[in-house]
Amino acid sequence: MEPNQFSNYDVIIMGAGLAGLCQARHLKLNIPNIKIALIDFRPEDRDPVKDLKIGESTVEIAALFLSKDLGLHEYLIENHLPKHGLNFHWPKNPQKTDTINDYFHIWTNRNLPLPSFQINRSKLERDLLKMNKEMGITFIQGRVIDVELTAGEALNIVKVKIGETYQELSAKHLVDAAGRKFIIGQKTDNLLFGPENLLGLNNGSAWMRIKNVDRTIFHSGYDPLNSSASHYYGTNHFFGEGYWIWMIPIDKDPMEVSIGIVHHHHKLPGELIKNPEKFLEFLKANQTVLYNFIQSGEQEDFNYWPRIAHRSKMMFSPDNWYVIGDAAYILDAFYSYGSSTIAIAVESVTEIIRAKLAQEPDAEQKRAAYNDFNLSFAHSVNTLYRGHDNQLGNASVMSWRVYFEYMWWFGLQVPMYIGKWHLDLTYIPIFLKALNGSIDSLMLDLCKQFNQLAEEKANIGLMDFYRTEQFIWQYYPLKHYDDFVENAKYEPRRCNVFAGLKSTCFYAAIWYITFQVKAFGLKKLFTLKNLKHVVKLLALSLQGAIGELIYKSKIRGLPSNSEIEQMRQDFKTYRYQPQLQPWTVKSKETLEVSQENSAKIPALSQN
Repeated sequence: MEPNQFSNYDVIIMGAGLAGLCQARHLKLNIPNIKIALIDFRPEDRDPVKDLKIGESTVEIAALFLSKDLGLHEYLIENHLPKHGLNFHWPKNPQKTDTINDYFHIWTNRNLPLPSFQINRSKLERDLLKMNKEMGITFIQGRVIDVELTAGEALNIVKVKIGETYQELSAKHLVDAAGRKFIIGQKTDNLLFGPENLLGLNNGSAWMRIKNVDRTIFHSGYDPLNSSASHYYGTNHFFGEGYWIWMIPIDKDPMEVSIGIVHHHHKLPGELIKNPEKFLEFLKANQTVLYNFIQSGEQEDFNYWPRIAHRSKMMFSPDNWYVIGDAAYILDAFYSYGSSTIAIAVESVTEIIRAKLAQEPDAEQKRAAYNDFNLSFAHSVNTLYRGHDNQLGNASVMSWRVYFEYMWWFGLQVPMYIGKWHLDLTYIPIFLKALNGSIDSLMLDLCKQFNQLAEEKANIGLMDFYRTEQFIWQYYPLKHYDDFVENAKYEPRRCNVFAGLKSTCFYAAIWYITFQVKAFGLKKLFTLKNLKHVVKLLALSLQGAIGELIYKSKIRGLPSNSEIEQMRQDFKTYRYQPQLQPWTVKSKETLEVSQENSAKIPALSQN
């Protein structure tokens, strides 16, 4: 191959999907003079039907990243749908699922303080690409043929086919955001597949998009006694033995939804759902309300992946290559984690590249720490799905499990992201120690216990994580332990993540005690293993309390938000000036003429 052109960039991003587009925009916003090339084989004006893809639901971290850190809040409000939390549905009787009343529910009962969105991925990516080009990012419509990865600080080479011609691009920093093409992953033997590398996870997925649906088949919208949030605009999860199904609205004109299944192969073989006819037949037999809902509209597409999950051995290399998005790892769509993992990876990559371009002395330290953090975060996401194959269909077991996992999301991970603690070199070791030690072993033992309860068909109650009435002291998992929402603590290190660590671990210990007693009896609680878990959680809580004291001593006198504090300082010189100021000289002259003419008008005679 003879290239006809050679171009040099600071960063080359392979793939203009969600991860690549977000990475390009985030880099440009934080390093304005950076020179970026974005490569994708798809045209700028992509066919919205052919380019449909899953990943439409965002949760708090992804929503904050898109709206706040990428500056897309107004765009998302004006072009995409609001998301009203996550809803969960289990059939009361698997033989009867004709209407939504045939299910047990955990509904979102209110709008949450951190809003999130249901996104039309095709629309978002087309619009983001145009925005990126307007910012000065170079878009190259072409197909990556090969990459030459180099050691150390040497330039990496990307070979691209553009139409019938070829081009070589070079850059010190190379980002693989090309999804399941695994451009760097295959080049470096960086990928891990199979349940033996994924905590037993062996799942596949089928999905379709439907437009012009009758949403009242799902829910009438009338619920005056239970909720102030829309049930339809939530991300709805339907459960069965060895599988779960999502239902996500993605557009209101036409009324369009995404419906898909994640199945575990040894419980539900892919053969039963691998084409649209079989998928619909499966829904008709097992989730009839969804089958009727689909039949009310027009089917747009269907896709099936026999294998979803994989992960990477390394995400950010010392040789200046990076893998993000699906190119790095994907495990399961449950909890809508995907776009949040992208947010954390993108911010990490930007900070590594910024530090290296600035030749900061701790740049390599950041690279190593962020790589370890993101790999550990991937592992923590993987633990969320360990044992799902045996537990999904049991409403009692899954509600207790979701309750517990929500505790960590809202109590620790969301404030961690808001305060940008995932970029703090002093905090990362604390997080890794807690994650790789106490929490990991606890989650493993809990999974075994959940499996036992599911096998025994146990009923230990339904835990509703949106409500305050089921746990001590009005606790619920969505509780915040720092006033970051009320006082706009959105600058790095302003959000008190140590308060979250302290309280979350304390309530997790109480949850663990309650769970053991309800599930296995008081005697079981006093086994050595269970007592060790309780002690470890309380020790982490104490560590969080000590960290909070140190943190508060360091931020004493520091304002919650520096912009607001500056405005308050400026306000000290404010003086109210009541007089009107003429906008232009012309307007002043017009006023004088008007007054002069008014004086010439004779007064009305009074009769």
